[in-house]
Amino acid sequence: MSDFVHLHVHSDYSLLDGAASVESLAAKAASLGMKHLAITDHGNLFGALKFKKACEKHKVHPIIGSEFYMAPGSRTERKGGEHKNKYYHLVLLAANGEGYRNLMKLSSYSFTEGFYYKPRIDKELLERYSGGLIGLSACLAGEIPSLILTGQTKAAEERALWFREVLGEGNFFLELQDHRLPEQKQVNPVIAEISRRTGIPLAATNDIHYLEREDAPAQDILLCVSTKKKRSEEKRMRFETDEFYFKTADEMAALFPEYPEAIGNTLLIAERCQTEIPQPGPLLPDFEIPPGYASADEYLRSLTMEGLAERYPGLSKEARERAEYELGVIIKMGFTGYFLIVWDFIHWAKERDIPVGPGRGSGAGSIVAYSLKITDMDPLKYQLLFERFLNPERISMPDFDVDFCFERRGEVIDYVTAKYGQDRVGQIITFGTLKAKAVIKDVARALDISLGEASMIADLIPLPEEPTQVMTLKRAFELEPKIRELAANPKYQELFTIAQKLEGKKRHASIHASGIVIGKSELTDYVPLYWDPKTQGVATQFTMDQIEDCGLVKMDFLGLKTLTLIRHSEELIRLRGGEYGAFSITGSPEDDRAAFAMLGEGKSAGIFQFESAGMQKVLKKARPTSIEDLIALNALYRPGPTQWVPGALSPGVKWSRLEADHSPPASAEVKKMWIYTPSA
Repeated sequence: MSDFVHLHVHSDYSLLDGAASVESLAAKAASLGMKHLAITDHGNLFGALKFKKACEKHKVHPIIGSEFYMAPGSRTERKGGEHKNKYYHLVLLAANGEGYRNLMKLSSYSFTEGFYYKPRIDKELLERYSGGLIGLSACLAGEIPSLILTGQTKAAEERALWFREVLGEGNFFLELQDHRLPEQKQVNPVIAEISRRTGIPLAATNDIHYLEREDAPAQDILLCVSTKKKRSEEKRMRFETDEFYFKTADEMAALFPEYPEAIGNTLLIAERCQTEIPQPGPLLPDFEIPPGYASADEYLRSLTMEGLAERYPGLSKEARERAEYELGVIIKMGFTGYFLIVWDFIHWAKERDIPVGPGRGSGAGSIVAYSLKITDMDPLKYQLLFERFLNPERISMPDFDVDFCFERRGEVIDYVTAKYGQDRVGQIITFGTLKAKAVIKDVARALDISLGEASMIADLIPLPEEPTQVMTLKRAFELEPKIRELAANPKYQELFTIAQKLEGKKRHASIHASGIVIGKSELTDYVPLYWDPKTQGVATQFTMDQIEDCGLVKMDFLGLKTLTLIRHSEELIRLRGGEYGAFSITGSPEDDRAAFAMLGEGKSAGIFQFESAGMQKVLKKARPTSIEDLIALNALYRPGPTQWVPGALSPGVKWSRLEADHSPPASAEVKKMWIYTPSA
């Protein structure tokens, strides 16, 4: 039988509650021959885009939804209802584009206006954003089942009629579930009777929280991690049965033989949910140009030429031609607004004496950026390539990494927020995962394994072989014999079994350290929003790799403590007076012998990208004498060298470790190394 569709599904984006990834859910549906699948994570749309991609990969039709928390009264009230309920559950699915937009609005307001223990909506919000939605009455925590369990059958029926009225005829379904819970045995016949009396159709669901029945113990441990409880504690949150897995269509039909229409209706709902999620690519906000300029392009050209004359007194032919070429590319690719936006907030910060970094990354290759003082590295002097930053053959959004003084970064963000509107500027969400060491410690704590034992096991997990890699438990087993021995020990077998099931699952949400987004219109036109209880900050519910496709422009506002330290050091030096009274780091010579002598001794603590023990060792061996030497060393050392062979390197050598049996004169060897380009 294949005419059943799972419409009540939790992934690991139901943080520390769901134990299945969106990829595994989509793959499971495909393996069972199911053509449709929904995602309804608790109170959020975190996984919507990744779920859609996973389903498309497995040729499964994705249905986007969420199991919302609904306040018993107003979302702005910080109290429970008559029976001390702080919220009820309600499943909402997007039937079309309007429905998806309304899901984004509802999810955003649940965080920004209704957060009380959980992100909550209320009746007023649902009435306002009901178009294009299909609702299900949810699990035992739904309002209708809750009323039935307290003997308020008439009130339950009235609520069912209200939901139908708000969502529209045929858009609300009464949910039947059977996880071998006595409360469901009590509720289901009453729900069926309400359906018979009102004509509100039934829909059968299984409240999926994990993939297979045998995953139930792992999901139970996940709940322990969430609630900071041990599995042995009696009074804790737990699922009373192991029925919350991804069941087959036949298993679902066998649960509800007396309600075949509840099975069939799931397919009818799925076929109605035809939602296209718009992904227009980044849409630049409108930048207001001053009077006297016919267009933003003209204004950018004027600012560039003015800055070019200042940066290059006498204005060489090479500088002018390079600027004209870059402006042509920028304007042709439609990125004028981006350059003006970045120039504006950097110009604002510098006018207010907020320390701004000199620029880093491929953006330093732009003479337009140098002229606008977005960056402070001369691309002609250092022969930097503009095409690494912007290339007409590779259409992608430019991306300046901008560093600000750690203490004053917030002022710049406040300026941008005020300029473009609070509803158009936000931060970006990021998710912590249960990585190898963390999952061992978290699971051990829940299993009541001592902290000392957990730390001993976690400490055996080796570091990644390359800085860009992530160490997994599987790889740790391959590399470390002692871990294999412990995993075979009956005392720790369950620890390793559960840890491997939970490894990589989402653990918590937080806000990205530097990412800021700006929308052409309010952010909720493009993405759902998240409110972080810790920082009180508003962020997108989608991660950095997804937001630009949705229509938002990303900017990096990194708060760099190094800039703050430099500023305070300058102030302390000026206090000496005399020749130091006007000291500024920008006036320091690039060929200061004392500075290079210090670096040659490996004294680079606090110097960005030169402070690691490995880099200090390299500095001692290479003994750099110029900025070019430092550039070479930095380029060669990143992202992680393996072996150094002095002299000519074959094209197949990927990286080189700067470890020689001798200490050659700095410049000769450094210049040799500089010409080697790491293979892709």
